[in-house]
Amino acid sequence: MPEVKNIAFNRKARHDYHIEETYEAGIVLTGTEIKSIRAGMINLRDGYAKVENNEVFMYNVHISPYEKGNRYNHDPLRPRKLLLNKREIRKLLWKTQEKGLTLVPLRIYLTRGRAKVELAVARGKKLYDKREDIAKRDANREIQRAFREKFKE
Repeated sequence: MPEVKNIAFNRKARHDYHIEETYEAGIVLTGTEIKSIRAGMINLRDGYAKVENNEVFMYNVHISPYEKGNRYNHDPLRPRKLLLNKREIRKLLWKTQEKGLTLVPLRIYLTRGRAKVELAVARGKKLYDKREDIAKRDANREIQRAFREKFKE
């Protein structure tokens, strides 16, 4: 099994969306972009993906310019093509045409020296869903705290 090195997470995605399906996709990158990713200089927070002309592109993912990249450096917010097979692209196109579904990058990781993105088909949460999740999390913390106190004695 190949070693997987997590580089960046989109923590906001699980808070703002219900994740329905996930896909693994390769990313088309330039030399300075992969060097910046290996250094962990990437931000997925506002990222999203779209299917255009039977290709998938990722937008608003900020990869900082490589500090030793001189004039060959890349544009930090340029659209990046994602590599998926035709069947997956068709499925994503069909899903994103459904009302309320979008494509969100969850994490970027390296496997066998190649950068991959975990792409999720997600449905936006309503405000009351977010509050419900926070309430559940707080309740679980209280239960864990009570167990710890009970077993300390």
